[in-house]
Order: sequence, then structure tokens, then C-alpha cells
Amino acid sequence: MTDLAVDDRPVLAGGGDRKPPAQAKRRFQGRRIILMIFLILLALSFLTPALWMLNTSLRPEEHVMDFPPGFALSHPQWGNYTTVLRNMPVYFLNSVKLAVLNVVGGLIVSSLAGYAFARLTWKGRDALFGIVLVTAIVPNIIYLLPQYILFQKIGWIDTLFPLWVPRVLTPVFGTFLMRQAFKTLPAGLEEAAQVDGASTFRTFLTIMVPQTKPALAAVAMFTFLDSWNDLFGPLIFLTSPDKQTLPIGLAQFQNEFYTQVGPLMAGATVTVVPVFIIFLLAQRYFIQGVTGSGFKG
Repeated sequence: MTDLAVDDRPVLAGGGDRKPPAQAKRRFQGRRIILMIFLILLALSFLTPALWMLNTSLRPEEHVMDFPPGFALSHPQWGNYTTVLRNMPVYFLNSVKLAVLNVVGGLIVSSLAGYAFARLTWKGRDALFGIVLVTAIVPNIIYLLPQYILFQKIGWIDTLFPLWVPRVLTPVFGTFLMRQAFKTLPAGLEEAAQVDGASTFRTFLTIMVPQTKPALAAVAMFTFLDSWNDLFGPLIFLTSPDKQTLPIGLAQFQNEFYTQVGPLMAGATVTVVPVFIIFLLAQRYFIQGVTGSGFKG
């Protein structure tokens, strides 16, 4: 009688042989390493322009176009920064002043309008909000000519009013983001406040607004960047040198015949530093605000 070989290996449920855990773990680690390498290369590609800007700002003007560029941080030349700091303090202060006005005013109007569109019930609310969203697709440059004519008639040309009043009164993106943030909050917060006898404004100010800190940080960051980087507004509405802003100051380092690359890169570095610091301080709230309140209906 012939003996039959019996396969005593365990039969796995679901059919087929499963890969050993060690092999699956090695494959997972391999994919993770590849992903990390890709992310590092992607990060370097984003950092390269900033590193080139910093490196160029520390090189003498006669060597900014050398190739290969070399590493200026080993022997930095601070002459470009001396030129920038000698010519741009007024521009910097004007930009800071405008940014503060735009951020503070924008936060107040955005939070009030967002709360009204999200939590209050009134006739025409949704239709008006739709109109507000439609205005967001119109490029701002289209408004420049009629705004110039209006501001000229009321005597606002060569003042800072045209650079912050329109932004504060019409914060379309901020209103949208704050509306979405307020819609994520439970109705029980307002009901509990009403039981305690709180008015609508007190409920808004002491209960609802503190719950939307991430959205407020996102609105503040976007508003600051919009004001800080604005070139066309100061170029059109301002004529006095003592009222110009940083983008105009940077533009003075170049003309149709020659560009002072070293001072220009030094000025750009000085301009970027406040943005970088603010983002580092508020990045946790900023990311939460953008991801947590952007798409609720």
C-alpha cells in the first residue's frame, strides 16, 4: 500500500498563501523610505529659491552672477543689508502700519459678517451671501480705475486710506472662512447662553468667537500677506516717497537698464522674515483654520 504524503501546513482562511509578516514589514519600510526621500527632495526644491536669495544677498554686487555661485555664508558680506536698512525703514513702517490696520479691521468685519451669514436668520441672507461669493471671482485690478476716480474726488489720493478701507469693508475670503467656521459650532452653545440671559452680541463675542481661533488665525495670515505683498495699490494711489511701502521700495533697486541684484535680494530677505516669523508662531492655528472650516455647507 502506497503511503500518501500529507501536507500538515495550516490552511489560511481566504485562500492562498499569505506573505510572512517580516517580508510585509520590509516592504512597508521600503515604501516609507522612498516616500521620505521624495518628500525631502520636494522640500529642497521649495527651499532652493529661498536659499539662493539668502546666499545672493550676502555676496558682493560684482560676484552675484558668478557660476557656480559658491557659498556666501562662509564669508558673508553685509554691505547689501546696510544699503537696504539705510533706504527702507520708512517703507517698512508704512507696510507694518497698513498690515495692522488691514488685519485688525478685517478680523472684526469678517467675524461679524461670517456670524450673521452662519447663525442669524434674516430675509435674503443666502442670496446676499451668493452675491458676496460671486464678487470673489472678479479680479481686483478691474476695480482700480473706478476706485481711483472715487478716491480722487474725496481727496484720498496719496493717503493710506485707499490701501486699507476697501479691504476692511469687503473681506470676501475672510467672511467666507468665518462663516464656515461658525457653521461647525453646535447650536447648544447659543442655546445655553440664551438660557443664562446673554444677548446676541455677548454670545457672539464671549462664546462663539473664542471657539473660532483657528479660523481667525487663518484670516489674519491671509489678510497680512495680501497687505504685505501689495504692489499695485501703493503704486497707483501713493505718490509721496515717505508714504511708500516695501514692494515699492524693492522695485527701486531695478529699472529698465540695470538691476542691483544684491540689495534687491537683501531687501527681499528682510521682507520675508516677518512673514516667516508670524507663520511659525501661528502655524498650528493656521492649519487647523484652513482644514477645519473650509468646506462645511
